[in-house]
Amino acid sequence: MGLEKEVKTALINRFRLHDSDTGSPEVQIAILSERIGYLTEHFKTHKKDHHSRRGLLKLVSQRRRLLDYLKVKNIERYKKIIDSLGIRK
Repeated sequence: MGLEKEVKTALINRFRLHDSDTGSPEVQIAILSERIGYLTEHFKTHKKDHHSRRGLLKLVSQRRRLLDYLKVKNIERYKKIIDSLGIRK
């Protein structure tokens, strides 16, 4: 299940770099993090939903690749997105 339109629009507006930005790594990471959070809550009640668990693992891997890319390209942007989303400790 995807994100609701209002939630996705709010994430894009919060993390975009310029007015027409919808696909920067920061926006993609924020959207993936929201979907990961939703699925994590889903698994608290549906423990045996292994098909969705596979999708969760794919989302986590995709977010990890985007974070690695951002870390190589611009460490300041990487640190900013990590702090704002609270991904790392």
